[in-house]
Amino acid sequence: MNEITYHREGDYLIPDLYLPEQPEKSIGKYGRLRLNFIKEHKKGLYTELLISGTLKQHLVEIDENVSDKVNELIKQLAEVEHIDENLKEYHQMEWVQAMNNIKNRAEEIVFNEILYV
Repeated sequence: MNEITYHREGDYLIPDLYLPEQPEKSIGKYGRLRLNFIKEHKKGLYTELLISGTLKQHLVEIDENVSDKVNELIKQLAEVEHIDENLKEYHQMEWVQAMNNIKNRAEEIVFNEILYV
């Protein structure tokens, strides 16, 4: 059983509370999106992660997983649609438009599969 210890400050006893170790990695775009989603729509999960001290770890893992999956899907979709370096070299604006379209579709797919669940 965990015992709470206190220290005295003047006339008051203050509990000695410490947060568990947090990952040093920063939370990226997808981690912040996940945080906003669970705050608004999954309040129980948010509270559980916050109380257990694993919220940041969860957000870092989600950020890495979503980022990897989006990059993988972008490569696959670009290959299927024949968006390659040749198009990039001779028709830059078409390549940019096609890659932006692919990125938006890949993010939407991954958001619905991982981020907003």
